[in-house]
Amino acid sequence: MTDVRIITGNLSEHIIPALSDSNAVYMVVSFAMASGVRMLLPYLRSAVERGADIKILTGDYLHVTEPAALSMLMDLGAAAEVRLWKSNGIAFHPKAYLIGVGSDETTIIVGSSNLSKSAMTTGVEWNLALNSKAAPETVEEAYHEFMRLFYHEQTVPVNQQTLFEYDIEYRRHYARRNTGENPWADPESKTPEPVHREQPSIVRDHSSSYTPISPNKAQHDALQELHGSIEDGYDKAMVVMATGLGKTYLAAFLAREFKRVLFIAHREELLVQAQRSFRSVLPYRTMGIFNGLQKESGTDCVFASIFTLAMARHRKRFGPDDFDLIVVDEFHHAAAKSYQALLDHFRPKFLLGLTATPDRADGIDIYALCDGNVAYRTHFIEAIQNEWLSPFKYFGVYDETDYSRITWLGTRYDEDELAAHQLRDEAADAIYEAWAEHKQTRTIGFCSSIRQANFLAKHFANSGVRALSLHLQTAEMSRQQAIRSLASGDLDVIFTVDLFNEGVDIPNVDTLLFVRPTESLTVFTQQIGRGLRLHRDKDYCAIIDLIGNYRNADVKLRVFDSKSAWADTESKSSITIPVVPSSCEIHLDTMVVDLIQEMSRKRHPRKERLLQNYRDVKRLLGHRPSYLEVHLQSAVDVKAYRQEFGSYVGFLQWAGELTDEEIEVYERHKS
Repeated sequence: MTDVRIITGNLSEHIIPALSDSNAVYMVVSFAMASGVRMLLPYLRSAVERGADIKILTGDYLHVTEPAALSMLMDLGAAAEVRLWKSNGIAFHPKAYLIGVGSDETTIIVGSSNLSKSAMTTGVEWNLALNSKAAPETVEEAYHEFMRLFYHEQTVPVNQQTLFEYDIEYRRHYARRNTGENPWADPESKTPEPVHREQPSIVRDHSSSYTPISPNKAQHDALQELHGSIEDGYDKAMVVMATGLGKTYLAAFLAREFKRVLFIAHREELLVQAQRSFRSVLPYRTMGIFNGLQKESGTDCVFASIFTLAMARHRKRFGPDDFDLIVVDEFHHAAAKSYQALLDHFRPKFLLGLTATPDRADGIDIYALCDGNVAYRTHFIEAIQNEWLSPFKYFGVYDETDYSRITWLGTRYDEDELAAHQLRDEAADAIYEAWAEHKQTRTIGFCSSIRQANFLAKHFANSGVRALSLHLQTAEMSRQQAIRSLASGDLDVIFTVDLFNEGVDIPNVDTLLFVRPTESLTVFTQQIGRGLRLHRDKDYCAIIDLIGNYRNADVKLRVFDSKSAWADTESKSSITIPVVPSSCEIHLDTMVVDLIQEMSRKRHPRKERLLQNYRDVKRLLGHRPSYLEVHLQSAVDVKAYRQEFGSYVGFLQWAGELTDEEIEVYERHKS
């Protein structure tokens, strides 16, 4: 084809020939319709038979994507990887097709066409087609951005379980609007398609890159344990260190003993920060970035994006034995599929996983990835007791929102119903009053959605507060500019959704404001870490938390308990009011105390956690998991199922997961 051209009609005439010769097909579209999938399906099947690398990402934004379209894509089989972007109210509008032919040629088409027959044929659409020969760097960046999006934490694999759940959401969405059907569907898609519905001491960066630096106490202790692991014959280990204790510097100190090092992270900022930290410790080593824009692969230390190395053509640039030490930052992500191929490819002398939160939100067991060898572990509570992190004052403020009236969708609350409660002036007034009473100088506010962040930023600004809503669509300033403005005091509050969960260092942040229901204790712990770094102008971190009768409200406080750091999270005695270090304080509204005690009495938190863990594994696998699969794919000790229910089958019966025939057999033989 011509190197660059505009296509204003019948995109299928360009897509289909390219698919016929493809060895790699990457698609990201806002919406996938049955009509579009049906049109391309024969060519995608042929590509599967040729062994092409196929990855297709679409979204659930506005519930336009048809379950039937996902069902047909799923029929391509395991050789084609299909994922669904969970928008959570964030607009999702990409339309791009990357089709690789031969060893080094790619056609990329970006424009307005979604995956529907009308958009591909008769619709008024503009698309720009670009050949990699014309702009290889642009195409390479597109590959990188695609992989970053494809394996984003907001995506889920499309399988029997996730399709079943989306189909329910889809039908509920249109039933609520009294339309009964998708108004965006192509006319021929009005005919129902078959859908699979089977329920199946702190280190800081110095101004000079070459300032000599030595380990702090936590790093020294961790290094000793790592050396012990190596002497004992281990070739991999995990280190769990609270945010702010210098995990990256620890890796750099360990790297002194290895010739070639690969450092892997999932965000660009982490790569740059890591390279800077390594330079402070290893000033005479060569350093290179390996990501979508840079391919510096021949250096002593390579800092690589997981989304670049997840592509086989980039991974194959390195031999299995090229690196003596591999460091995986934010190791709790390493159970994701994007990491698996990489970990299978390389054979380092030693693999080091770093994390502050070892338990993944989806429950997958990352301990198995390091042979269960946790060389060193320190919780943020222990770090505060050792004066390595800032103490805190926690203020639990009563939230009048009745979450029992908001639909729970298995992993989150219905975003529209939740927003209806949150986007009220009365709710914003209560949040502002709590913040004004307890805040200090620099605040990060964690919100449920972009809509809530925008709403609160405007509400605070109307009261004279210098507030910013920061998210992927923020136009007035970049993320780095916002961080600098908050650090310098030019901003009072940044409201965000999930941007500051990991890897952000603003030591003088002294106030955290939680205005969202806590759905994941792992994420809650990560967000707390944003305010605990030591700083000369900070005596403590104020944590202002709006607490209502949402799920996990009665167990979330256990993350602060000094008596149970790293204790068995499935213990039957749930913590109500935690015992915190002597330098810290817990202040709870009387109504909050009454609420969490009442919630603890009414439900069985251990059973609910086991049920949620089971559902997470089922969603991942797409079928009812076996006892062994629950053991392999989650961080929960599966013995808890036997302890609580007598047997795993007993749990399945309690959870309503057995057929009538299975229930009959279970009742007959359960003794």
